[in-house]
Amino acid sequence: MPRLTLTGRHPLRRFLVAFLGALTGASVVAAPARADVGDMTVHPITTTAGTLPAGITTGPDGALWFAGSGAGRIGRVSAEGDVTDFPAGGPDSLPLDITAGPDGALWFTEAKANRIGRITTSGRLTEFRVPTPDAFPAGIASGPDGALWFTEQNGGRIGRITVSGRVTEYPVPTPDAAVRSIAAGADGALWFTEPAGGRVGRIDVTGRITEFPLPRGGAFPDAIVAGPGGMWFTMSGPDPVGRIDSSGRVTGFRPPDPDSVPAGITRGPDGRVWYADQAGRIGRIGAGGVITSFPVPGGADGVPYRVTAGPDGGVWFTELLGNAVGRVRAMPR
Repeated sequence: MPRLTLTGRHPLRRFLVAFLGALTGASVVAAPARADVGDMTVHPITTTAGTLPAGITTGPDGALWFAGSGAGRIGRVSAEGDVTDFPAGGPDSLPLDITAGPDGALWFTEAKANRIGRITTSGRLTEFRVPTPDAFPAGIASGPDGALWFTEQNGGRIGRITVSGRVTEYPVPTPDAAVRSIAAGADGALWFTEPAGGRVGRIDVTGRITEFPLPRGGAFPDAIVAGPGGMWFTMSGPDPVGRIDSSGRVTGFRPPDPDSVPAGITRGPDGRVWYADQAGRIGRIGAGGVITSFPVPGGADGVPYRVTAGPDGGVWFTELLGNAVGRVRAMPR
């Protein structure tokens, strides 16, 4: 992995870069005020210093919830931009990803604590240990079977946890694949990324795994989501947004900005695919694969990282080093 710099215009190239500040204790200064640029609004996190917001999702209460990777907290942002947060497993637990569960609570991964967390909308916390030691649970998603599914980045497994806390693990065939993100597909299975393995995987609810090698080596796939025509994912390289269909065929898409480093990806309220670009933008993929990018206040210094569809018709994103949560309106075009 190349040497990384967290200042200036460097786009932070690898999938682990986003967590470097949390792992090394780097300080983060929150944005001093709310900034509005056209249809873009950014809300600074003023509740806890050095929050390093990572994963984000819409909660059952109509608010946005995020994983505070640098502070070991789970945050909540109202549609109006009011931020509150709750303790989650300790300051070094490293919450990374979060999703709404089928039980009306939020579920999240605690990578360094090796636990899966559950938090109600009132802030009540329950934690469940991952059986494999030092598994580094990273991504998490609700499955079609009423359970939560998660990746074990160091453990080389896909985990399934019921709402009562029972965990089952399934080994990924490719060793040392560093399984990262996971999302439910339209086919009733879960799809996941293997950055170190250069693959996208599929696991059905019985635990059967199929892997699809990406056509270009060193692609480092990161986030993944279901979208039009298959599963969409981000990766490194000249075509950093990809789509894979059920047969494993991959199509790559190239943003208009040559320095783009897409990270998180989601299907927006408008039905289109949106992604967070660590170089300081939010991107939207329209019909025919045409990409439009929208600059984020603060640019690359804020590091737009994860993104989700909001309940208000907007697309919400985290700024990892900007210590903020932002919103862009998903205008039909």
